[in-house]
Amino acid sequence: MITLRDITLRRGVKVVLDAASVTLQPGEKIGLVGRNGAGKSSLFALLANRLHADSGDVDMPPRWRMAEVAQNMPETDDGATDFVLQGDIPLMEAQAALAKAEAADDGHAIAEAHHAISDAGGFDARARAQAMLLGLGFKIDQLDAPVNSFSGGWRMRLQLARALMCPADLMLMDEPTNHLDLDALVWLEAWLQRYEGTLIVISHDREFLDAITRVTLHLDDAKLTRYGGNYTAFEEMRAERMSLQQASYAKQQEKIAHLQKFIDRFKAKASKAKQAQSRVKALARMEKLAPVLTASDFSFEFREPQSLPNPMLAMQDVVCGYKTDAGDKIIVRDVNRSVLAGQRIGILGANGQGKSTLVKTVARMQPSLGGTVTEGKGLAIGYFAQQEMDVLRPNDTPLNHMIRLARDAGPPGREQDLRNFLGQFRFEGDMVNQQVGTLSGGEKARLVLAMLVWQRPNLLLMDEPTNHLDLDTREALSMALNEFEGTVMLVSHDRALLREVCDEFWLVTQGGVTPFDGDLDDYQRWLLDTAKEQAKAVRETAVVEKQAAASSGNRKEDRKAAALARQQKAEEVKPLRKELNKVDNRLGVLFAERDQIEELFAQNTLSPEALADKGKRLKVVTDEIEVLEGRWLELSTKIDEMS
Repeated sequence: MITLRDITLRRGVKVVLDAASVTLQPGEKIGLVGRNGAGKSSLFALLANRLHADSGDVDMPPRWRMAEVAQNMPETDDGATDFVLQGDIPLMEAQAALAKAEAADDGHAIAEAHHAISDAGGFDARARAQAMLLGLGFKIDQLDAPVNSFSGGWRMRLQLARALMCPADLMLMDEPTNHLDLDALVWLEAWLQRYEGTLIVISHDREFLDAITRVTLHLDDAKLTRYGGNYTAFEEMRAERMSLQQASYAKQQEKIAHLQKFIDRFKAKASKAKQAQSRVKALARMEKLAPVLTASDFSFEFREPQSLPNPMLAMQDVVCGYKTDAGDKIIVRDVNRSVLAGQRIGILGANGQGKSTLVKTVARMQPSLGGTVTEGKGLAIGYFAQQEMDVLRPNDTPLNHMIRLARDAGPPGREQDLRNFLGQFRFEGDMVNQQVGTLSGGEKARLVLAMLVWQRPNLLLMDEPTNHLDLDTREALSMALNEFEGTVMLVSHDRALLREVCDEFWLVTQGGVTPFDGDLDDYQRWLLDTAKEQAKAVRETAVVEKQAAASSGNRKEDRKAAALARQQKAEEVKPLRKELNKVDNRLGVLFAERDQIEELFAQNTLSPEALADKGKRLKVVTDEIEVLEGRWLELSTKIDEMS
């Protein structure tokens, strides 16, 4: 188990943990929650031994293998599957041992290495790695593509798959869902539910935490508090605890006021001085309970649209895609849908099917390749891009963005009005003049939200708006969207947001757009069934390839097998050859002795007694030679047969 005892951890002048203690049992799945900047990632660094506590003890099983999703962007020309396989440390160690043994032509070491590869699941490892990649949204033709050919978000998925490939006792996952679509998220959820090790995960996705975790660790005010239950249970228990704390605080304030009133009244009177002094001491000893802030410190609302055209827009035979040097690349075709005032549409679909392409086409970010999009009179579109930098300029400031927006798109506003407006989205003081490129992901997302709200749109197109938002801001966004009077089209992997906002769904699949007849639970089952079918297809393909390789004769494997067989046979023949050499040497000695005795007999110079002794010795030597010659013949025949 993992035990933290009285841990104090500082990052610069900030105290991240202050005499914090907690115990985590093997096999537990723990959600680590807390406000942005509370120190969750620092706690991960402490557990991974990248940081060391200023005081206190961290106890972890010494033999535990740990896996963690690397946050750096991989730079390599290795194929995607090979890159993921490298995450399986035991398999990599076994394969390295095999290469070393083959270079040394060490038969025993070669056999041991093959056993180690088998124990590590090496014979189906490639199929398992590819099933992971398909589950995370990669296409079959991308499985062996170079890592460097993928964009940043896809490379982070490769890092995730590489971490999952490691047979770890402890897995640390920091925002693993940030770069995932809903289909990949559902697959990851199912995988982690089967994971048997200890898992600690940081996430702002409440449904993901509810589905995976059974323990919640709350980092707040440099303290760790353990709650038994998932995130929803944690919220309920914490609300109850805060209610009790608030009551205790109010009660204590009454007591403090009573003591202070007594002190103020009687401290100057000699007859009451001792009593007043004792109450001063009691007041000093009394533990101060901090007031509890139960409400979120961030909220906003979309302003009332200036008009609500109905329908908002109508698409007839619309073709969505991209223009390339080689011609048009069509992603979605024959879209015939209308968007009405007040609709709340969730756009579903497996990764790569064209959800973002459809939204960009509606948002006028890219032209349609065919068909007609008819917009209602007074249509005002607000577009939240999946990549915030698509609509932000890194060298400009939040205030620059708002001034340009008010001037070019409207409605107009004075600089002070724009500063006050940005303050509603936590851009206060000098932050309005900070370059956007230096802002965090959450701050960029809030700036895009601010720009949307200012424009007073009547159609909101939101493509993964929650990627960098904490739970408080997600709650604020959900409430604002529910109160919005216009129309919403939403692409998101945040199921809580989809459930709370959307009342109908479109499914983008197989190059088309159709209504989805079901709810999110139905969609999740459909995604899991699809993922199982893909994994089954990969396994079947691997079996066929293996059988084909076996039938055609894999030369390299045949050479390895032949070399191993020769080495094993040589090891078996070695003791026989050793015995044969001994027999040869003994026969040489016996032949020499026999020749010597026969020579003495020929000279006829021995006395009768000596002659009798030599005759007896000759009989012994002759009998031994006969036995040894029989053994020599047996050994030679066996060696010839084995060779």
